[in-house]
Amino acid sequence: MHLYLDFNASYLAAFFIGLFSSLHCIGMCGSIIGTLTYSLSQELRNNKRILFSIVLSYNLGRIASYAIAGAVVGFLSLPFTEGQAHRILQLASGAIMASAGLYIGGWFPRFAYIEKIGSRFWKLIEPFGRKLIPVKTRTQAILFGMIWGWLPCGLIYTALALAATTGNVVHSSMTMLSFGLGTLPAVVGVGIMTSLLARLSKARRFKQVVGILFIIFALLAVFPWLNPMRVEHI
Repeated sequence: MHLYLDFNASYLAAFFIGLFSSLHCIGMCGSIIGTLTYSLSQELRNNKRILFSIVLSYNLGRIASYAIAGAVVGFLSLPFTEGQAHRILQLASGAIMASAGLYIGGWFPRFAYIEKIGSRFWKLIEPFGRKLIPVKTRTQAILFGMIWGWLPCGLIYTALALAATTGNVVHSSMTMLSFGLGTLPAVVGVGIMTSLLARLSKARRFKQVVGILFIIFALLAVFPWLNPMRVEHI
């Protein structure tokens, strides 16, 4: 019997990383939703049901982009799924997640430079997103979200680093899907939820706790045998 401790296939962990990442990025996400909302006609903005469906469609497109990115990263990491190569991948993933935790906690601001990785690709596709403004239909909102889902973000790259170590294209994609679902409360939430998340995102102590949680996730990725959510394979 072979025991394989699979931390990264734990979609619950990815969901919480997405949830806490959205607390940090609520300003950026909120501005994009604002752009989307104010591009709608007055009639559509006044219809709360239609407005919600369009915002939800945008987020479905955004999360679809995360899942696609996860599948791509999973495919690219297939040559590193065994032996020493996989161990190096685990260490690299853990280092990125720990750096993200230090960044969220306010201890490593230079981590933001990682966002330059995707800036060239973003410059190529961003004009297509602008052509969808003003958004008039749910289909446009989905396409808008699929483009803006590739917006350079260090915390998205952190989730991709986690997904890369799953050793499986489907698991990698599902990890990013779970991450995307974790971001929904901050982006779709209205009223009490939005104001609560906004207050938490500004609380230094809370951000430090979240940063430490990221570092714990990093340790579990590097030392998967310590993971209480391990999966046994025969």
